Amino acid sequence: MRVARRDLLAGVGAAALVPAIGDAAVAAAPSPDWPQGPLAAIDGLPPRLPVTDPGRSSLDSGWLFHEGDIIVAPPATHNDTYLSTKAGNAAGAAAVDHDDSDWQAVTLPHDWASHQPFVESANPSQGYRPRGIGWYRRTLRLDAADRGKRIALQFDGIATNATIWVNGTVVAHSWSGYSSVLIDLTPFARFGAQDNVIAIRVDATAMEGWWYEGAGLYRHAWLSRRAGVSIAEDGVHCDPRKDDAGWSVPVAVTLTNIERATVGATCEALLLDPAGRMVARATVDIAVDPLIEVTASLTLPASNPQLWSVEQPRLYTVITRVLRDGVAVDERRTAIGFRTIRFDAARGFFLNDQPVKLKGVCIHQDHAGVGVAVPDALIHWRLVQLKALGCNAIRCSHHAPAAELLDYADRLGFLVMDENRVFNPSPDYLAQLEWMVRRDRNHPSVILWSVFNEEPMQGTEAGVEMVRRMAAAVHRLDASRPVTAAMNGSFYDPANVSTVVDVMGFNYYQRDYDRFHRLNPAKPITSSEDTSAFETRGAFRTDPAAHVITSYDTAAADWGATHRASWAAIVQRPFVAGGFVWTGFDYHGEPTPHAWPTISSFFGILDLCGFPKTAAGIRRAQWIDTHAVVAIAPHWTWPGREGEAVPVHVSSNAETIELRLNGRSLGRQAADRVMGNDWSVPYAPGRIEAVAYRDGRVVARTAHETAGPPVALRLTPARTVMAADGVDAQPVTVDAIDARGRHVPTANLPVRFTMTSATIIGLGNGDPNSHESEKGDARSLFNGLAQVILQSGTARGRITLTATAPGMKPATLRLDAIAAPARTVEPAVAAKQAIEGWRRSPATPNRPDPATAPAAGDNNLWAFVRAGTPTPAEPTDGWRIYRARITPRRRIAAAGGTIRFAAVAGRAELWVDGVKLADKPTASTGPIAARIPAGTGARTVLLLVEAAAGVESGLVGRVGVEA
Repeated sequence: MRVARRDLLAGVGAAALVPAIGDAAVAAAPSPDWPQGPLAAIDGLPPRLPVTDPGRSSLDSGWLFHEGDIIVAPPATHNDTYLSTKAGNAAGAAAVDHDDSDWQAVTLPHDWASHQPFVESANPSQGYRPRGIGWYRRTLRLDAADRGKRIALQFDGIATNATIWVNGTVVAHSWSGYSSVLIDLTPFARFGAQDNVIAIRVDATAMEGWWYEGAGLYRHAWLSRRAGVSIAEDGVHCDPRKDDAGWSVPVAVTLTNIERATVGATCEALLLDPAGRMVARATVDIAVDPLIEVTASLTLPASNPQLWSVEQPRLYTVITRVLRDGVAVDERRTAIGFRTIRFDAARGFFLNDQPVKLKGVCIHQDHAGVGVAVPDALIHWRLVQLKALGCNAIRCSHHAPAAELLDYADRLGFLVMDENRVFNPSPDYLAQLEWMVRRDRNHPSVILWSVFNEEPMQGTEAGVEMVRRMAAAVHRLDASRPVTAAMNGSFYDPANVSTVVDVMGFNYYQRDYDRFHRLNPAKPITSSEDTSAFETRGAFRTDPAAHVITSYDTAAADWGATHRASWAAIVQRPFVAGGFVWTGFDYHGEPTPHAWPTISSFFGILDLCGFPKTAAGIRRAQWIDTHAVVAIAPHWTWPGREGEAVPVHVSSNAETIELRLNGRSLGRQAADRVMGNDWSVPYAPGRIEAVAYRDGRVVARTAHETAGPPVALRLTPARTVMAADGVDAQPVTVDAIDARGRHVPTANLPVRFTMTSATIIGLGNGDPNSHESEKGDARSLFNGLAQVILQSGTARGRITLTATAPGMKPATLRLDAIAAPARTVEPAVAAKQAIEGWRRSPATPNRPDPATAPAAGDNNLWAFVRAGTPTPAEPTDGWRIYRARITPRRRIAAAGGTIRFAAVAGRAELWVDGVKLADKPTASTGPIAARIPAGTGARTVLLLVEAAAGVESGLVGRVGVEA
């Protein structure tokens, strides 16, 4: 199908038709080969996402990790069984005093599967990487001043299922790797000198998807401290609305109260324009009863707001506060955008009453080298690459994305289909869908909620009833956006879910667009997934035995189509809102159409590293309307093929294109921006160039030159500066050049790296068949390219990366690490072995025998007490025994250590294993300590305390053992 270029470029002035980043500038010389790295660079630092919750601090650092499960023997006695069922008495790695001294220190995000080798017996859908079970632990200290505050933990994503303990008590289970885990820590928290221990068992053998899902705490973790009356997590809904009276922002704020009495408070909302000026304010008084949630409702008027759009993503800010006695005690900041959306059954999607074709991609949260533990700055970089394609829409397939992706989508101007993971309206799974909607409903980028992807029950009565309940749950929380479902068949069955969604989503079946529209003329439709074309980046001949697929856009899955045919089916039909290409990037796992040794997909417009394939040039010609683009495939370095006819494909959105070889014109053609233009050119070394014309004027050109043998390496960063915050990350492109500085697209050299003042967190090259480690300091070029992902340190100054390869001149890259705004980070706390599980005897008037112990099975006469809790005063003088068991950590068991009581009230004697080690002769509160000898196994610790009448006594401070 040929489409009129002039119509598709209508309204674009000639002055706007200039090359974009990634194109060779018209006047530039010499033009580099294209593609030879990422499509777009970034000037300066990536935008720092604003602080939206001042009460929240990062909990990403200070974690300890153990790969593999830790099996605990079942309790053998009645007493052990009794205790094992009690709060605070978790055993094994979940226990407060578990020995984690030899665990690995890690920082989140962390994906332990990305460190694994590729193993043929492992699951192919998960990228042939073993996953298994792992444990994480972290020690946390809360100041005494935090008493009375609402303390909460949040884990943004744990792959896949998880059980979380705090101080030996189970506080949460997570059944999804894509939903946040929100934990009210307040009832379990310890304050002052006492440590809080978080333990997490992650079961990554569980699978929710048929793609690489990683393993571990792969998104951010947070700790929040809030006032007793405060705003709930995801407790602000402030999505703008437009009616006949104009624009307004209805604000609903959910408040909680952990105090013991009803509290009167004021809820305040402020609206700030993109320049930070306040344009509206509203307040409402509200009473909040103890341990419940209430919602405060306010409305902010907005007169003639600046609209959010794909081209100009203008953001306003809503500040919501809780005030007591006029003082703000809690606050949230929410970015919003004023825009209208609608799906029209005849004319597609409208944004701000203007038709916008969805030029979308499906993406997984996966990148070469880091797996699913994608740093925020790399998320931003990936979106910038998609924007440079002309992409304006993202489908989050098939799960809720990282919150940061939507934050950047708001700022970059993407339209997002936000997708649910599990098709199930039962309570556990409906809660996951509702969480996603509550979290994401304020984002202007989100335009669709998708409740499922390709479910076999889509053509059944049961499936219809399931979707009805899920769609109703979505609309209860957000009435402003339509619900869709990504269907792959059953469109015409008597019972099918297209009848109960707002927008029909087609996965493939592009030949059914017309029939479905004819039978359902009032139902808006979009392609929710299309294409599934195969390309190996930089390869231009298919070699089935080597699992290599040509990049001429001629190969596609049986159910899909090429990039050209797929978009042709969409762009010629106004009633199809747009499409979402499978996929924007290659991803680990689902190695269709091959299997081992292939470990990743071939579907991407961009490869695993974000390097563009031929599909990128095709899509840019199809999607970019603002300026002229032109791209040539293949490269022009083909030694030994002189005189042989080479197919040449040119993609451009101009009117006319001319192909030249060594300055000689090979003819002009009317440019077909959808299907592209083809030549057959006898290969001759030199320069092949495509020149794009509009109205007879050159508007873009690009060229490939024949490269000589590689002689040197080259390092090209995404940006020349990094934030010295220990968090910033960026990809660096590695390639080889010839003696004239030209990229060598056929180089496949082994490269080794050395690094100072930063860390290499991942390596890749886009080869779907490579089994080289994605960690470490070495990676081969694949068809001319490789990638190193750097993460900054915390020192300002110079970062240096050096690349070497046998026989090549090395390359050295120097970057500036510059000061960055301070982040609110929860300090890492060195774990100390606390002594828990104290039993306290009844009071006796005379000094008891230190050998006295509770009878077997006595869980009543001797009290269970916690160090740091004073024993109430008695009316007479008396004695008590405090008794506990501890197994010292390995270092102490080997060399001995010190048992230390921070504060004991009363005269005291310290005994260990029946041996008296120390006395505390005074009754006033003070410490007591003693050395304990080396020795393996459990030790019995006993403290005899004499207390005077009318005085508190006992263990009033922390008790622990240290080396």
